[in-house]
Amino acid sequence: MSRTDAILARLSALHPKLIDLSLDRMLPLLERLGNPQDHLPPVIHVAGTNGKGSTIAYLRAFLEAAGKSVHVYNSPHLVRFNERIRLAGGYVGTRKLNAALEEVEAVNNGDPITFFEVTTVAAFKLFAETPADFLLLETGMGGTYDTTNVVKHPLGTIITPVDYDHQGFLGNSLAEIASNKAGILKAGSKAVMGLQQDEARKVLERAAHRLGIRPLWQGEDFHGAEQDGRLVFSDETGLIDLPPPALIGAHQLENAALAIAASRHFGLPVDEAAFAEGLRRVTWPARMQPLRAGKLRDLLPPGHELWLDGGHNAHGAAALARAIAALPEKPLVLIMGMMNTRAPEDFLAPFRDLAPRAILTLAIPGETNAYGAEDIAARARAMRLPGTAQRSLKSALKAAGEIAGARVLICGSLYLAGDVLARNGTQPD
Repeated sequence: MSRTDAILARLSALHPKLIDLSLDRMLPLLERLGNPQDHLPPVIHVAGTNGKGSTIAYLRAFLEAAGKSVHVYNSPHLVRFNERIRLAGGYVGTRKLNAALEEVEAVNNGDPITFFEVTTVAAFKLFAETPADFLLLETGMGGTYDTTNVVKHPLGTIITPVDYDHQGFLGNSLAEIASNKAGILKAGSKAVMGLQQDEARKVLERAAHRLGIRPLWQGEDFHGAEQDGRLVFSDETGLIDLPPPALIGAHQLENAALAIAASRHFGLPVDEAAFAEGLRRVTWPARMQPLRAGKLRDLLPPGHELWLDGGHNAHGAAALARAIAALPEKPLVLIMGMMNTRAPEDFLAPFRDLAPRAILTLAIPGETNAYGAEDIAARARAMRLPGTAQRSLKSALKAAGEIAGARVLICGSLYLAGDVLARNGTQPD
């Protein structure tokens, strides 16, 4: 076990619940550390159900193309915890990370606090100590009581499309979930909204109105669409003709347009040339990511494709299925693992029309809260889909290799995606 893993294991033991949405444990700890959340570069705070990470990836690419230094906070990580904290352009170094975690651990002095809370405090400390031009801050879950929701005056807030996810914590209706996400909105801060269903939009509109905010709405105040292989963005100031984003799928056009609109609305120092350069070089691992080389890819015969996506809810699955459908036709094979907080049926439903040749299911290595392989396979078969349980990722790839010329998609969980990247020898960035 590495020193970082040992520290994280100690921090995980400080509170019996993995998720316990509250700011009551975190705020006193931040105060004892001098309130680092009040000493940050200009913050763009992003909440929503899907598209948060991709939207932040575009914003980072735009700002860095414009020569700006950027902090980023994302979760969860895929391979190493360091991925959650990007300091002025690069992942936090292990020595610096360990020092911050141990200092926060010492100041906390054994008080109950969740893993995500205490590690977010360490991230704020690092962000406050390291100069940068901007901080892109992703919520972990929800908004109102999310551990990131301690920044009093963000430069701007973004709410990506709201859909059903984490109902046990955020509410059982779309209105309840949207109300929770709306908690990041702040009076005096500008806001941009992604495409929303009517029920969610009404809640977000009311929340913004109470705070005196007039948000920009995607699909109304700004648009982004593919035309002749280009991304054409339009808002009240006119059209911008841009190259297509490097990230694959029609939903990535929407995410890119959301990031462009936010950049313009918040007054970020990004011109059209920086937008174009950012779109060309943007990266976001495990989102419709082709794996063209590596140890796992070598298990498939020539002529097969291997793709990886960490989408894990119905909204993400629908976007993923649309992206697959837009590719040249090939036999489709899904290799799927999933945490037991989601419904495999909801994830699989959008793939029915694609008629997958096989759905090879497996338990996610090292995750006690994951479905067993046979459980997912049985649910697939109940939907009249060809579900077959596999002992391991290696055996699933071997089975996929027997289907000539297959397009193999590993999907269903970011935790599975991280395991795949590690086993394939692919760096997340």
